Amino acid sequence: MPYSLALALAACVLTFALTPAVMALARRAGALDHPGPRRIHRLPVPTLGGLAFVVAVLGVAWLARVLPGPAHLLEVRPLLGLTLAAVPLLALGLVDDLRGAGPWTKLTVQACSAMVLVHFGYGVPLLTNPFGAPLELGFLSGPLVVVWVLVVVNAINLIDGLDGLASGVVLIAAATLWWVGHAHLDMYVMFIASLLIGATLGFLPWNFPPARIFMGDTGSHFLGLVLAAVALIENRKESAAVTLLFPLVALGVPIADSVLAFARRLGSGRHVFHADREHIHHRLLGLGLSPRGALFVLWSVCAVFGVTAVVLAAQPRRLSFLVVLLLALILFVVFEILTANGHKGRGTPGTPPS
Repeated sequence: MPYSLALALAACVLTFALTPAVMALARRAGALDHPGPRRIHRLPVPTLGGLAFVVAVLGVAWLARVLPGPAHLLEVRPLLGLTLAAVPLLALGLVDDLRGAGPWTKLTVQACSAMVLVHFGYGVPLLTNPFGAPLELGFLSGPLVVVWVLVVVNAINLIDGLDGLASGVVLIAAATLWWVGHAHLDMYVMFIASLLIGATLGFLPWNFPPARIFMGDTGSHFLGLVLAAVALIENRKESAAVTLLFPLVALGVPIADSVLAFARRLGSGRHVFHADREHIHHRLLGLGLSPRGALFVLWSVCAVFGVTAVVLAAQPRRLSFLVVLLLALILFVVFEILTANGHKGRGTPGTPPS
C-alpha cells in the first residue's frame, strides 16, 4: 500500500505540473477544440492533454523500474511491451488531435498496438466458464486481445465528450483493478494501476468542468490502452483463471455506451463511425442536468459498478456471470429510458438542446 501510494503521488504531481506546459504547447501548435453543435464549451479549448499522461505514467514506471524498490524486481517484458504498444497510439493521437484521422486508420493502428501486446506475452490463456472448468483459448487468445484493446480504447475515446468524464471513469476503473490485483497479490497490476490513478487525479483539476484542457485522442487512446493492458496482466496467470469479467463490469458504462452507439447507428442506417449526440452524457444534458450534474451522476454509476466488480471477484463464477447479465439488462433499460426522456426534452430527436 505505501509503495502504491508513492507511485500514485509521483504520477499525480508530475501530471499536474506538466499539464500547463502541454496547454501552452497545444495553443502554439493550433491543437484547439473549437465550439460546435456537439460541444458544450463556448470557447476554443487546447487538447493534447494526453501528453502529460504519457510522460507521467511511462516516465514514473521506468524510473521506478530502475530504482531500488519492489518495482525493480518486476519482469521488464510487460512494461517494455506496453511502452512499445503506446508509441503508435501516441503518434495516432497527435495526428488526430492536430489534423484528424479516419476511423479505419484509427482501428488499424489500434490493432497494431494490440498485436504488440500479444507479442510481449499479453493474453487470456484461460477463459472462466461459469458452468464448468476454465476453457483453454490457445490460438484464440491473440484475437481476443485485439478485440479487447479495440473495445476498451474506443470506449474511453467515445465517452470523452464531457469535461472530466473520461479521466474520472479511468480513475475509478484503475482503482477497481488495483483492488482486484491486491486481492490476488499481483504486484504488476497494482504497479500500473497506481500510476493510472495518480495520473488521472493530477489531470482532473485542469479537466474538471469548465475544462481548461482536453486530453484529446492522445490521452483517451493512451489511457484506454493502459487500462486494457492492466486487465490483460491480471489475466496472464493461469493459476488465477480470471477472465475479463471484472474489468468489463468496472468499465460497464463506457463499454455499454459504445456498443449501443454502434447498434443505434447500424439500426438507423447511418455509418457506424458517424458522430451523434446520443451518448449517455448527451442524454443527461438533454434532461436538463448541468455538465457538473451529469458528470457526478456518471461518476457515481461508475463507482457503483467498480464496487460491484470488486465484490464479484470474491464470488462463485456462476453467480458473477448471472449478476453481469442482470447489470447489462439494467443498463440497457436505463439507456432506453434516457433516450425517450432525452428526446422529449429536446423536442426533435437529434436536435441539440437550446
